[in-house]
Amino acid sequence: MTGHAKLAAVEEAISGLQLLEEVFKKSSKGKHFFGGDTIGYLDIALGSFLAWIKVAEEMGSFKLFDEDKTPLLVEWAEKFISNDVVKGLMPEINKLVEYCKVLQATKWGKHMLNLVPI
Repeated sequence: MTGHAKLAAVEEAISGLQLLEEVFKKSSKGKHFFGGDTIGYLDIALGSFLAWIKVAEEMGSFKLFDEDKTPLLVEWAEKFISNDVVKGLMPEINKLVEYCKVLQATKWGKHMLNLVPI
């Protein structure tokens, strides 16, 4: 994937997250999570990708959850990750980054990791 294609993919992802920001604003009604005060199904569905999103951001030197473009989702992600139940389940980002670097060094990894903008 070329640099231009990666940039376009990042911009498209950010555009999608901005739509999700609006959904969050409407559904949360000012609360911490999509369903209100407690973590619900949508929080778990999106939250399960947070570690990999952070890995992609770190390895690709870009921000998907941007304080200027998606401030509510940034705050949601912080609340989700800091939840006592979630804390013990989230993988360590630095370990995932190292795993991706090892994977990236393989022929299969180079092919697969070029499919995502990292």
